[in-house]
Amino acid sequence: MTLHLHNTLTQQKEPFTPLDPQRVTMYVCGPTVYNFVHIGNARPVVVFDTLFRLLQRHYPNVVYARNITDVDDKINNAAKENNESIRTLAERYADAFHQDMAQLNALEPTIEPYATDNIDAMITQIQALITNGHAYEAEGHVLFQVSTDKQYGKLSKRNMEDMIAGARVEVAPYKKDPADFVLWKPSPDDLPGWDSPWGRG
Repeated sequence: MTLHLHNTLTQQKEPFTPLDPQRVTMYVCGPTVYNFVHIGNARPVVVFDTLFRLLQRHYPNVVYARNITDVDDKINNAAKENNESIRTLAERYADAFHQDMAQLNALEPTIEPYATDNIDAMITQIQALITNGHAYEAEGHVLFQVSTDKQYGKLSKRNMEDMIAGARVEVAPYKKDPADFVLWKPSPDDLPGWDSPWGRG
């Protein structure tokens, strides 16, 4: 039986043809763990748990990766308020997330990397984007230059003007374009940080 899935790009159901039928992979953005999760956080878990189970019925090896974002401004602020490390705070709320998702009978992913355990890989990817002309450094930040990707917004079917018009924050003066987004952000001494070619961030 052929598996058909909805293709967001074409807006149609299409036969699913894996690149490698012996090892099907799926990556899902996981939670940012600074507090207890809400129903909106649970929705993607349930949706992708269903897909994971379906793929497992059709293929011998399905690798489901779902990350844990354990560093960002909200995590930094919450850890500071609690006078604890970001790792302590993140692990506590990641444990609570796992308990809640288990109550929904969701399977655990195959791989669940923490963002802070992969900073070196992030730096390598950012360097590659800079080398290939898709990112730039500005005032200690590194930003993705959206204008270098002619297909940006194609999947969401949104044009650049609509995305910029819908922006909720003031545009930083170091950006070349309002749509450019931060890949690396500088860290002051009182916040967690990692060394990089662009400074501690």
